[in-house]
Amino acid sequence: MLIDYLRKKLARTNQESDVKKQESDAKKQEWKDQDVTEETKTEQKKPKSKTGQKAKPKTQKKTAPKPAPRKAASTSPKTSGKATRKTPSAKKGRKMLVSVLPDEQVEVILQTEGRIEEYYVEMLHQGKTRGNIYKGKIHNIDQSLQAAFVSYGAERNGFLQVDEVHPEYYQSSYSRKKGERYPPLQKVLKPGQEVLVQVVKEPVGKKGAFLTTYLSLPGRYFVLTPGSEQLGISRKIESEKERQRLKDIVDELKLDEGHGVIVRTVSETLSKTALSRDLQFLKRLWKDVRKKGVEARCPSLVYEEKDLAFRAARDYLTPDVTEIWVDHEESAAQMREFVSLIFPRRTKMVRLYAEQDRSLFARFNLETQLDSIFSREVKLPSGGRLVFDQTEALTAVDINSGKTAGEKNFRDLALKTNIEAAEEIAHQLMLRDIGGQVVIDYIEMKDPKHVREVEKTIRTAMKLDKARTDIGKISKFGLQQIVRQRLGISALSSSMELCPHCQGAGTRRNQEWCAMRALKEIYRRLLMKNCPSPLVYETDCTLALYLLNEKRHLLTRFEQEFGQQVHILAIKD
Repeated sequence: MLIDYLRKKLARTNQESDVKKQESDAKKQEWKDQDVTEETKTEQKKPKSKTGQKAKPKTQKKTAPKPAPRKAASTSPKTSGKATRKTPSAKKGRKMLVSVLPDEQVEVILQTEGRIEEYYVEMLHQGKTRGNIYKGKIHNIDQSLQAAFVSYGAERNGFLQVDEVHPEYYQSSYSRKKGERYPPLQKVLKPGQEVLVQVVKEPVGKKGAFLTTYLSLPGRYFVLTPGSEQLGISRKIESEKERQRLKDIVDELKLDEGHGVIVRTVSETLSKTALSRDLQFLKRLWKDVRKKGVEARCPSLVYEEKDLAFRAARDYLTPDVTEIWVDHEESAAQMREFVSLIFPRRTKMVRLYAEQDRSLFARFNLETQLDSIFSREVKLPSGGRLVFDQTEALTAVDINSGKTAGEKNFRDLALKTNIEAAEEIAHQLMLRDIGGQVVIDYIEMKDPKHVREVEKTIRTAMKLDKARTDIGKISKFGLQQIVRQRLGISALSSSMELCPHCQGAGTRRNQEWCAMRALKEIYRRLLMKNCPSPLVYETDCTLALYLLNEKRHLLTRFEQEFGQQVHILAIKD
């Protein structure tokens, strides 16, 4: 009886399809799917029930022309359902694009389905130092800051905090008092003492580089940490079983005394042989660094980190990258050689881009996205926009909703805009490599559930970030604070400079104000007893034209009042 009922329902929906065509198509598909599930259920129960009452309706309905198409319909939803389930789960590979200007610039983009996920740029003339190891000398020790300033060959001395000093550099023994984590720096270090330091943060503005004596040497699968007996595993490896397997492998490899390692994300599922090979390479590298550190003069460079093209293959080449495009022949050959060591069967993934009519990034339609990285404003899909204002201490991000849809829909509009903003802010922080304090001003949300949903969205989006982050909760004022580690020299800092007119403020005095200041200065000079005649006032071309055109009547009055001529001399900006 259940099958008869469903057949009648299906006939009714077919009759109503002429009246509402679009709605009937959707309903027809739903009814077909339900019929399939009900038929399969009745077929499973069929062998158990051997009564003739249920078989009777089936014999009566055999002459109807509907059972044949029904069987065809029962198979098609199953196959189509399988296809639709496979399509979303199938991950499309990422592409790595490397653009090289020989001896000047290297740019690396990681993109998925036309969207830039990561962007790195290195200007070779700027002299990147992050990751380099130097032999330096302590210049002086600041007791109030509990930090040492180290001369290591750079323009400005590096900054070495007390918690970044390895105990092996302590010159004298010191018994710590109760509650002290570290001894006073002035009692364990001395000016003129030689130390091996590594650059953690690049110099920014007038600040010197941030240094550490806890050295680390990155490889493909491990980061070797001599002097620190730690065992760390990348937080992106989430499987507890895999984490334990990697721990067991590291224990079997038997590290040297006083050494530790950090297992990188690409080590997941790799064999012990491949991991052992990378660890042996890092051990040999450390021996060379230590030997050079003893023999080299002070200050000097002991170990130099590789350029961006090499680091792109070492650090960013993951198994989900399916294509590598390089627009420089020599760099493409080096990349192909490196890929052959990591993925011997995938050397064809490295391709040389040789088109001359357009650039590599234009070929993949990425130039518009690149321009948005350097823009102050970023548009959101719903019509809102983000405004980034960067200061020396922090970055403020303001969210504007754009057009509102009335008071009734404002709550939903605020939630939708804030969710879009949270996803885009996490994306922009990675692209721009914004470090330090970040303060986000959300659109006001009165519903606590909406607040928690936005917090969850940005935390999920920030999991893709390689940098260390600390994300706070949204306050009652709609503000959220994020602290993010800066990974290197960002594209913004390497390509932007202060405006010569506003000095980075973003605004400047208008012409009316400047004209008043100029007239006041002219009037002051005319009052002087030894005022030269004629009085020549020099200013830029724009202001000179404004004075002569808009303030000529005042200049004429000054000349009549003091009996002297006033000349406005325009000079180049």
